[in-house]
This record gives sequence, structure tokens and C-alpha cells, in this order.
Amino acid sequence: MSDITDISALEALYGTPAEASIIKVADHLTPLYAKWIRASRFVVLTTVGPEGTDGSPRGDVGPVAHMHDAKTLLIPDWRGNNRMDSLRNIVRDGRVSLMFMVPGSNTVVRVNGQAVVSVDEGLLHQFEQKGAHPRSVIKITVAEVYTQCARALIRSELWAGSPKAPDLPTVGAFLAEAKEGYDGESYDAQWAARAEKTMW
Repeated sequence: MSDITDISALEALYGTPAEASIIKVADHLTPLYAKWIRASRFVVLTTVGPEGTDGSPRGDVGPVAHMHDAKTLLIPDWRGNNRMDSLRNIVRDGRVSLMFMVPGSNTVVRVNGQAVVSVDEGLLHQFEQKGAHPRSVIKITVAEVYTQCARALIRSELWAGSPKAPDLPTVGAFLAEAKEGYDGESYDAQWAARAEKTMW
């Protein structure tokens, strides 16, 4: 049997995470995480329900998610195919995960938390596109937010040929924000060479 079935075996295989993997995790939207998410027009929303899991792409002409406060994100639910897989899951099980992307950037910002589907009139009227309003708004309470290792996007060359990403916080900047005295500039300067040696 070659399947790993317990956590101790998994940890023995992979070892312990590096310091940067731990200190970058925040329990709220810090100023740099908020800036990054405001630049993102695309997010993958993952939900879970009795039938299993669902991953749904969400996109908008401006920020795909709007920061209500440091613990709350709002995503208007614009027209789709009316399957409502994500919404059905959220109504029954509020656990959600999100992956925010910006074309040209190999950084992915991830958010885990709890969501509800709201039809509050005040929320709905915050969002308007050409006179239309969403039928509902997904309101997410942030439990944790962090950056994802860039190797997957580098290996896939996802943004090959895309224009350079806008002025966004770097992973080193996120780390320096998370831990006083952390040398984020050195982290960023050394990242490309380190990634090249550990890509596969």
C-alpha cells in the first residue's frame, strides 16, 4: 500500500514549513493584502456542501471583491448559468476558500473564511453596473489570508506574454509587514534564484 493515510507520515515525507510560510498568514486584511485584493479582478471561489466541493471562477470589471472592513469581503453575485452551486453550498455550509490572481503576477493571495449569502438592500445597491444590481452578495468573514508560493504559476508559465503586473506588494513586503525586522527586500532579491533551484 503506497497511499499516505496519516498526518505523521505526510510530515515525515515533506518536513516542516519554512518561516516565511508561517509568518505571512494574517487573520485579517492588512493594508498590503487589502491593496493586493483591490487590484484583483479574478478569483476562484471554492465551497463545500453535502454533494462535495465546487470551484467557481468569479470576475468583474473592477475589483472582484470589495473590502467592507478588515475582516469582511463582499463579492457581488453577477449573472451566470443559474446553477447556483456555490450559493447552494454556502447556504448549507459557510466554509469558503478564495484564490485571487492578477495577470502578470505570479503571486496568488489566498483567503479562507466563512460566508453567507446576503440580499440586504443596502449591500445590493452598493454595486451597480449599467443600471443593474446583483441579486445577492456573498459576504465573507476572513479567518486567514496569505500569499501562495509562486512556483505553480512559474512552472505553468500562466502569464507568458502577458503585460507586467501593476505596482503590487511583493511577498517580501507581506513578510516585512507581518514580522517586525524581517528583511523582505533580501527575501525578494533571493527568491528568483532560490525558486529556480527548487522548481521541480
